[in-house]
Amino acid sequence: MTLLDVKDLRIEFPSRHGIAVAVDDISFHVEAGEIVGLVGESGAGKSTIGNGIIDLLSAPGRVAGGDIHLNGEKISQLKADEMRKVRGSRIGFIFQDPMTSLNPLFTVEQQLVETITTNLSVSKHEAYTRAIDMLEQVGIPEPQLRIKQYPHQFSGGMRQRVVIAIALCSEPELIIADEPTTALDVSIQDQILTLIRKLCKEKQVGCIFVTHDMGVISNVTDRVCVMYRGKMIESGTTEQILGAPEHPYTKSLISAVPRTDVKLLRFPLVDYIESVEEEDEKIDLSTHWLGKDVDYRNEGKEILQVNDVNLKFLTKQAFFDKNKQYVHASNNVSFNIIEGETFGLVGESGSGKSTIARIVAGLYRQDSGSIVFDGKDLSHMSERQRRPFRRQMQMVFQNPYSSMNPRMSIRDIVAEPMIFHGLCESTKEVDQVVEDLLCHVGLGRKAGVKFPHEFSGGQRQRISIARALATRPRFLICDEPTSALDVSVQAQILNLLKDLQQELGLTMMFISHDLPVIRQMCDRIGVMRQGSLVEIAETEKLFKHPEHEYTQNLLSLIPQMEGLSREGLEIV
Repeated sequence: MTLLDVKDLRIEFPSRHGIAVAVDDISFHVEAGEIVGLVGESGAGKSTIGNGIIDLLSAPGRVAGGDIHLNGEKISQLKADEMRKVRGSRIGFIFQDPMTSLNPLFTVEQQLVETITTNLSVSKHEAYTRAIDMLEQVGIPEPQLRIKQYPHQFSGGMRQRVVIAIALCSEPELIIADEPTTALDVSIQDQILTLIRKLCKEKQVGCIFVTHDMGVISNVTDRVCVMYRGKMIESGTTEQILGAPEHPYTKSLISAVPRTDVKLLRFPLVDYIESVEEEDEKIDLSTHWLGKDVDYRNEGKEILQVNDVNLKFLTKQAFFDKNKQYVHASNNVSFNIIEGETFGLVGESGSGKSTIARIVAGLYRQDSGSIVFDGKDLSHMSERQRRPFRRQMQMVFQNPYSSMNPRMSIRDIVAEPMIFHGLCESTKEVDQVVEDLLCHVGLGRKAGVKFPHEFSGGQRQRISIARALATRPRFLICDEPTSALDVSVQAQILNLLKDLQQELGLTMMFISHDLPVIRQMCDRIGVMRQGSLVEIAETEKLFKHPEHEYTQNLLSLIPQMEGLSREGLEIV
């Protein structure tokens, strides 16, 4: 018997400007024990389908047509209190953004135990034991200690693992996984995918797997449905879709997957376009305000030096110092970055990558060690003394939604750093630069009047990049800049960063768990583990001849995609 049956699903978002159709005439099914992948570009409607199934559409979104059946029972028109009995107990949901799906006022223990006791007939002690076991299964170290902490005390990847634990802890019949591995490194990703596969096969749980990662699709799914602008344009077995796609959009989408075996000069783009709208013309950075009279090229000079940096976070408070417990996020980390190069940092979630980025940006103060930027030691500068360096050193954050003010328009968000640093002479000039930036990152000039909640995760990341570029930075810190992007937008953004680097002489510190992207973007790579830097090497040397055992293991876990068409690509 079919576990989930979706027929002719239509989802609309009414507004004063008319009705926007997010999902149109979608039909598919999921069998017990089967994993069905939903792929497509950002904004294609993948997440909207998942939200529509469990009636969690953001207002004023509504299911305007179609039927949804779970184990033969119609759930598409249930009342709110009846639907609450389905969510959690029968359908588990892994949300795309872990920070917005976890309550910051409650510990991880409270949130896990509440979910288990609400959906299963167990005591609090049994629920606590099950919660510890789930945290162990999703790879949280020291679960007895970490379960007592709050979400903000976890890294992005570890928060995602907590969300996965919450979704799986009540033994649902169906799991809807919305980008579940977005914030995870390859080692934890492999662990989570193995857990989901095992759960589906052994307990006959069905799974809808929403992702833009074609490597994950190749490794975990049984069937694939390809989405494009709210419509399903192709579906079939994973082998058929990836090995012999029929639709030109699917072929183009697969060709944009980053290579794992060689380094390319540029990322291939998705060239399938089906639109009557005119595209905004992109700006010429060399003559535009952003690039005019700006050239930071000074090859061979060290622009950044990180010297023996240490930082530890308090994890358990106590009256006596000897009873306090700490986690060492950075342990004697040292490296340098040359002007004009891209230096990559890779490692597991919680290894200290983002901590180093925030120390360099001045958002954290290290316990010891020094940060030297362009010959100036920033370690002991006051906020006022550091302000001129903040303009030259901008950061693209891992979580695009939490780094934006939801009450500000996109125009104001992008314009704010320019106004703060006094970079434009008039409001007219500010508006022009904002429009040009939004156009250049692929959002279009009209996006400025909208607000963050009106964009998908990938689109919000593009807004973050536009804001970071608004101060004409010399040094760009990219903390997982493509974690929320599909392969097509990822290719566009990474090519944009390459263009900016070539045209302006930008220097970048690029942090990512996506090893194929790291290989394509970086000149040198540092590998971090448990707060320590275990290996630094040139990119090709690291990928072909890794020295450290941890690096070798990390590279062996990269999802492989066989049999894809790779013609016409220019190799370095």
